[in-house]
Amino acid sequence: MTILNYKFRIYPSAIIQEKLNIHLELCRELYNRLLEELHKAKLDNRKISQKDTQALITQLKKEKSELNVVYSRVLQMVNYQLWSNTKALSQLKKKGKKIGRLRFKGKGWFKTVNYNQSGFKLEDKKLILSKVGEIPIKLHRQITGKIKGLIIKRANSGKWFAIFQVEQRPEPLPKTGKTIGLDIGIKHFLTDSQGRQIENPKFYEKTLKKIKTVQHWLSNKKKGSNNKKKQKIKLGKLFEKLINQRDDFLHKLSRFYINNYDFIFIEGLNVLKMVKNHLFSQKILDTSWSKFFQMLSYKTERAGKIVIKVDPKGTSKIR
Repeated sequence: MTILNYKFRIYPSAIIQEKLNIHLELCRELYNRLLEELHKAKLDNRKISQKDTQALITQLKKEKSELNVVYSRVLQMVNYQLWSNTKALSQLKKKGKKIGRLRFKGKGWFKTVNYNQSGFKLEDKKLILSKVGEIPIKLHRQITGKIKGLIIKRANSGKWFAIFQVEQRPEPLPKTGKTIGLDIGIKHFLTDSQGRQIENPKFYEKTLKKIKTVQHWLSNKKKGSNNKKKQKIKLGKLFEKLINQRDDFLHKLSRFYINNYDFIFIEGLNVLKMVKNHLFSQKILDTSWSKFFQMLSYKTERAGKIVIKVDPKGTSKIR
């Protein structure tokens, strides 16, 4: 079984948006309060578990009645997120990475409300959220599989999205008996063993001038003003367009290779390490190699195909 995300645009009314924004801020405040408890336990040399902070939520709901306006499972997922972040830092430390400690989140930091398995339903092109209300949703494709969870996201562009986490059974594609090797680069996004060369679209490079102009005007706006908020939304829309263009390119390219080949061999480059090369870091990030690897991996698993990373030793890292 695999988990796939289905992302749809939703159109909350002004009243619903106000409710969702209140829920986001309450989730942020709860996250900070639970994190404070973790810091206190460490100072007191006291053991604390995920169950302890979960129990604290019940106590806080009695002390702070505002928390009761948020669906209970959403609050539980805040606790889950905190402990997931803690475990991620712990794993990095075990690998010898230098890490600090989790930081408290400032106002506006929370962008998602996470409904785990319940508290939502789809009905007549409407998304109904517990303790929020009905929201029109644009279902541009059919959801197939079992819905396991829902994330409501407020994008920097000011748009709202519903992301359904869906469990699906693998759907193997017909075997082709073909094998292909992919060699990634900068001048060409990739060159394959059949001689194809896919140009790097350079979406970031092409949008950079507009981004710098908007960032310049944003820096000149008064903090907290409506003009600054409008400029932030404008910047968010630019980045959203950039991400959509990039994702569309990567989805189509990964789908081509998965449909046509059973075995895909690809260079196993350390993208994060390569980004440290300041001469090429911007170009490397613009190519989105990591996301391409990720798409190939989950799509091949679902299609019954195989992707294999090979040692890049002896190949050129920058082309």
